[in-house]
Amino acid sequence: MNIPDKFPAVLAAAAMGVYLLVVVGATTSLTEAATACGGWPACGDGAALPTATEGWIALGHRALAVAVGLLVALSAALAWRNGADRRVRAALALALVVYPAQAGVGALVAVDGLPAALGSVHLLLGVGIFGAVLAALAWWLESETGVPDDAPDDFEPGTDDLPPIEDAPEPEIPSATLPRLKATAAAYFRLMKPRLMWLLCLVAAAAMALAGGSGFTPRVVAATLAGGALSIGASGTFNHVLERDVDKRMQRTSDRPLATDLVPVTNALAFGGLLAVASLALFWTVNPLTAALGLVAIAFYSVVYTLVLKPNTVQNTVIGGAAGALPALIGWAAVTGEVGGGGVLLAAVIFLWTPAHFYNLALAYKDDYERGGFPMMPVVRGETATRRHILWYLGATLVAAVALAAAADPLGALYAVVGVAVGGVFLWTVVRLHYEQTEGAAFRAFHASNAYLGLLLFAVVFDALVV
Repeated sequence: MNIPDKFPAVLAAAAMGVYLLVVVGATTSLTEAATACGGWPACGDGAALPTATEGWIALGHRALAVAVGLLVALSAALAWRNGADRRVRAALALALVVYPAQAGVGALVAVDGLPAALGSVHLLLGVGIFGAVLAALAWWLESETGVPDDAPDDFEPGTDDLPPIEDAPEPEIPSATLPRLKATAAAYFRLMKPRLMWLLCLVAAAAMALAGGSGFTPRVVAATLAGGALSIGASGTFNHVLERDVDKRMQRTSDRPLATDLVPVTNALAFGGLLAVASLALFWTVNPLTAALGLVAIAFYSVVYTLVLKPNTVQNTVIGGAAGALPALIGWAAVTGEVGGGGVLLAAVIFLWTPAHFYNLALAYKDDYERGGFPMMPVVRGETATRRHILWYLGATLVAAVALAAAADPLGALYAVVGVAVGGVFLWTVVRLHYEQTEGAAFRAFHASNAYLGLLLFAVVFDALVV
């Protein structure tokens, strides 16, 4: 990768440094540490060293705050030196002004100069600083790498102008009996979109672990995860049925089971219906609310997303993120019998993560989506706008993860470290995507987004159940 200026690297480091302070401050680990180091800038009378591990954590947080503050100041200085545009300089100036105020609020809370409840003000100011630095990074990247007029002006949603079906690629289908039987069995498995199962089931597992309580039993966990896997299989199967004609015209989907006639449409419908019934039956053994949410999830992805959103609006990915967020509500409802705040916050993380994740794939397969008549963001708004939206939604995802940490008591140091470390990797791949603008860079960011969410959810489960 060739980045002609190190300014975006400094900005990205400053953003993640601020984020580290914010997410650690939002977890229970720092809340406990603050009580063990009540002075300022050190403990006791303000000059004493800590006497417990928790106190050292608090003191380390303050030392890190000084280092990150210097990094923000360096970012602002580089912005002026490099002739950054007004928006970038204004955002960094705002961060510089708010930073000492935010530190001051934290100091007053630590020495009991302010009610502890005002610690939320300290946290909100930190989120504001993070937003300002991230905005500066987004605007710099757009001004340096973007092409303002790269949006197509002749695309219309829908499939009226698709290439004729006879021009579709012709995948090879085994003709011998045994190979064809093996291919057919594999085709039914592929209909269920198994690649989605592990991540969405992990979302449900994280929600159940967060909810905890007497409802968190092996039977409930097993029934919910099995029902979730089957509901994902049903949704995927119905999606294959409804998009079979378009799949034949797109390179990335032309080898799907229904596109190659390995599975007849009637058989696929029956298979999807069987999966749906089995899924809802398992959910019903947990509680009626879980079954109702499972039905909503199947209907939303199969009908609302596939038939209404995906072929008709550029916001299909954003609104469609609700399909991936529903497992969080299902998991929470399975354990508690209600839709609780923790489940809603976890769902918000998934909802905001979805565009930051999928827009990378949309960039990699832009031509294919255009060939299929789907109004994906890069097809309708252009690649520059898509890269901008990836960064904004990544920032929103990180903020939602902070809100989850602040509201969910079990989350602590592991969640904070994993969120910052993998979030930083995700952010850096997005920065590289702005400069490289290649299919490989898009796939790199796509895989980084998967790693971010997967490891964050594992950290949620581990923090809630083990730590």
